[in-house]
Amino acid sequence: MKEWPTLGLVALCYGGVAAALYAPVWLAIPVLGLLIALHASLQHEAIHGHPFRSPWLNAALVWPPLTLAIPYLRFYDTHLAHHRDARLTDPFDDPETHFLDEGVWETLPRAAQVVLSANNTLLGRLVLGPVVGQVLFMAGDARALGRDGRVALGWLVHLPAVALVLWAVSLTPLPIWAYLIAAYLGLSILKIRTFCEHQAHEQTGGRSVIIEDRGPLALIFLNNNLHVVHHLHPNVPWYALPEQFRRNRARYLRLNDDYRFASYGDIFRRYFFRAKDPVAHPLWRR
Repeated sequence: MKEWPTLGLVALCYGGVAAALYAPVWLAIPVLGLLIALHASLQHEAIHGHPFRSPWLNAALVWPPLTLAIPYLRFYDTHLAHHRDARLTDPFDDPETHFLDEGVWETLPRAAQVVLSANNTLLGRLVLGPVVGQVLFMAGDARALGRDGRVALGWLVHLPAVALVLWAVSLTPLPIWAYLIAAYLGLSILKIRTFCEHQAHEQTGGRSVIIEDRGPLALIFLNNNLHVVHHLHPNVPWYALPEQFRRNRARYLRLNDDYRFASYGDIFRRYFFRAKDPVAHPLWRR
């Protein structure tokens, strides 16, 4: 079966979570944080049709909301909307963009501008990003409730699922507070991936990054560091992306106008204390 790498990783992820729940707190929190981030990456893989052809089987496989934050059905809908590449980084039509319309930005209170500016440094994204992202996501869903029934359905399914996860944790030696910290850590790790995934660019191809990293973060993110490859071939499974990129490296770097980094370490060195992008989209004109 070609999909055994995904199924094996799913089994390893759940087995690791189960074991970590019985580990000492000092060990459980970082291990769970990494595994929760990996599970979110597996959810992303399921959205794109792996390991099964059936969306229902894929959803069932990765259904538990280990991050506690984003309903799987909402992740499914918003992420597929994000894959309308012509709208990438659009402040209104890309659900995953971090850019705001300049007019919206100028009307924000000074305190909100300070927080969002800090959030555009990598340190800020790690510390503040999970809260900022959750608040903005929930605010968007609140606005959409009246016109999209799937928004309400997503949350109605999600809330009892979160309760079930927390109940399962309560049956183990790990305190609930420790799991909450681990879930926040998992979301924070995911912010490393999304920090440089997209940039403002006149051409669609130039908006998605290539990070030529083959280390542990690339595994946790299931090779989504090769992001322009993923956007051009969204149905290619995670384990095939490196070879896809290797065979056509020059072409992909030409298509994305050489928007690349050598590694995640390179990104940490450049942007840990410095903003990579402005909050207001520099090219957007409403």
